[in-house]
Amino acid sequence: MTPDTVSTMPSGTTGFSRNRRGLLLVAAHTLWLWLLLTPAAAIAHGQVRPAAPAAAGLAVFALLYLALVAVPVADLAVRPAVHHGGLVVFALLGTGLAVAYGGGPEGWLVLFLYVATVGAVAFVRPAWGFGWVGGSVAAIVVIGTAHRLPAADTAQMALITVLGGTLTLAFARMARLVEELRRTQRELARTAVEQERLRFARDLHDLLGHTLSLVVVKAEVVRRLAPTDPQRVVTEATDIERIGRTALAEVREAVTGYRERSFARELDSVRAALADVGIAVTVQGVDRPLGVEADDAFGWVLREGVTNVVRHSRASRCDIEIASDGDETVLTIRDDGVGGRPQLGNGLRGLAERLAQAGGTLHVGPARDGGLLLTARLPHPPAGRWTS
Repeated sequence: MTPDTVSTMPSGTTGFSRNRRGLLLVAAHTLWLWLLLTPAAAIAHGQVRPAAPAAAGLAVFALLYLALVAVPVADLAVRPAVHHGGLVVFALLGTGLAVAYGGGPEGWLVLFLYVATVGAVAFVRPAWGFGWVGGSVAAIVVIGTAHRLPAADTAQMALITVLGGTLTLAFARMARLVEELRRTQRELARTAVEQERLRFARDLHDLLGHTLSLVVVKAEVVRRLAPTDPQRVVTEATDIERIGRTALAEVREAVTGYRERSFARELDSVRAALADVGIAVTVQGVDRPLGVEADDAFGWVLREGVTNVVRHSRASRCDIEIASDGDETVLTIRDDGVGGRPQLGNGLRGLAERLAQAGGTLHVGPARDGGLLLTARLPHPPAGRWTS
């Protein structure tokens, strides 16, 4: 795995997987060594002279082969120079043995099959792998011709090397694609977790920001009325208790992930909040049906927008309107307060992100006749998706 790759697996688990993969590769490629039995038997029966260098060279060739195939494909990006250097030494050793002892019927040209397969595994770029296999086949032809081996034997070994090399290239490519797919899956899982955390944080802010603001407003009413109107204080305290219980239920729903933000429900809540602080409210166009996405998104926009009116506007009137044409549905919240340029806090940024996910936009700025104007736009869903 490359150093810049982010993995959700523990490092010990990743190392174990690599070691296991290396052991499996060694075990699988050990079965290929039976092709070396023919030159090994020729050495044992005294058909190759001098026997000691030939035996030592063949043994080193086999061990180096197993060492090279044991390096996992994912580690090649970490140590390419070391591995490719070993590959060059391996190729030179195989070429030297074939040149020195390939003049007889002992099958020394088979060494290039091992050279081709190791190169096919080592090179990440397919063009380099095919070039390496082609070079191995060319070496078979040149050495076989130089030793005047039968053309049929040389052609047969060249064909076997081509098939073995190309098949190994295909399997190595597939292994890399599988590894890349696994890394992509881990990255997607990590991204999904991060997005869910952001959504959860945004939802909690929108939930608690509005509710706590309402509790503060009602607590201020209780403080002002306590000396003069005990009966009204009891009513307001009851409302605070109700709001607290509602907020608790909403947080529980948010934790379980099954929360619905109904626009109609939010409209009733903000009407009561505005009335409590003495802000007159007018509502237009809310009798028209809303789609599922618009109902949910506009519920959040209404909650956050009215919360900002209650907190910062010092307004005496708030107008809420929903309009729709053939392309989009628009929610506007306008007040006659102090206006000015709004500060884009977490709430407004969260609303902009929420609307952007649904393909909509959010604009907040000064109204023409004073105060602040919040405009949320959502495009109509494609035909067949609109539900009311």
